[in-house]
Amino acid sequence: MIGRLSGTLLEKQPPHVVVDAHGVGYELDVPMSTLYVLPAVGAKVELFTHLVVREDAQLLYGFASRVERDLFRELIKISGIGAKVALAILSGLSGDELALAIASEDVARLSKVPGIGKKTAERLVLELKGKLGGLPVTGGVPSMTAAAPAGVNNDILHALLALGYNEREAGAAIKDLPAGTEVSDGIRQALKRLARV
Repeated sequence: MIGRLSGTLLEKQPPHVVVDAHGVGYELDVPMSTLYVLPAVGAKVELFTHLVVREDAQLLYGFASRVERDLFRELIKISGIGAKVALAILSGLSGDELALAIASEDVARLSKVPGIGKKTAERLVLELKGKLGGLPVTGGVPSMTAAAPAGVNNDILHALLALGYNEREAGAAIKDLPAGTEVSDGIRQALKRLARV
């Protein structure tokens, strides 16, 4: 199993990149979130990888962070979610946004990802519910959507989970926090919302 690849970035042809590692050019498929943080062609690069061996092909997928790779691995375990769909999900949502959408059962948000319909979004919520809590989803990878800072929302979510609220309650409480909310203020606002329920 190839777990990590270091070398020189030779090509960027979305969604493929080629990395030269000691004279061997490895072609990898990457999500757009990883593509955005890659250095210029000719620079040194390090990617976390996932290798898929099939009868007709050996496919290598690359990720900017271990967290992103772990999310990819969780996604492809779900029936009907292949590697291409998993890459589309990671291209459209940051790890934090995916975790929040799952925790708050936001099927509409998940359905906005190209290639994800309502039924697939519902399956994602059902299958991933409670499974992303152990992942430190803040991976430093930018998302393609403009929302409140995902890392801040993630810190607030984890604080609420630590206080004993379940993922659904916590996700719903932080769903509409304004952009730029500080963690301590966000926790206070979320607790007020939860007290009204």
